[in-house]
Amino acid sequence: MFLRSLARAAPRSPAAIRAGPIASVNSIQARFASEHAIANPTIAGIEKRWEGMPPQEQADLWMSLRDRMKVDWHQMTIQEKKAAYWIAFGPHGPRAQAPKGEGWKVFFKVTQLTLVSFALFYAIHLFAKPQPKTMSKEWQEASNEYAKAEKMNPIHGISKPGYEGKGFVQSPPLEKQ
Repeated sequence: MFLRSLARAAPRSPAAIRAGPIASVNSIQARFASEHAIANPTIAGIEKRWEGMPPQEQADLWMSLRDRMKVDWHQMTIQEKKAAYWIAFGPHGPRAQAPKGEGWKVFFKVTQLTLVSFALFYAIHLFAKPQPKTMSKEWQEASNEYAKAEKMNPIHGISKPGYEGKGFVQSPPLEKQ
């Protein structure tokens, strides 16, 4: 506790006071990052080694490249630029190429599920009850006559003079048994 308060009470330069503590930290990081480049063996062949690297090592390399990118890009080496670009936009992780034959696996699975859904549909209809009597063509024609007698929807519907539509008819004639 005492050391934290002592650091706050220590006098600062007027430039640091005007810029604030965050600006001074950023300038220190940028100066430290600009002093040295990342070693070539560290970033050489990163395209081949990236997937096999442990996650902590990947994060450390990305953080060091991120810090290195805070300086002027003309001071970065070509290898650093290539590694930073490849890590950010390369074909790894979610952008990796699909495994060979994955398209066929997806096609066969979709076909299989479609066939199962058709079989389920027809099994349900095989054991379903017969249609209600109101779905017969005769019943629907009688509904048309009732609608005309009651003058239902005289502006646009079945009771309109000169109406040429089918009205309520939507089913084929009832099968004789």
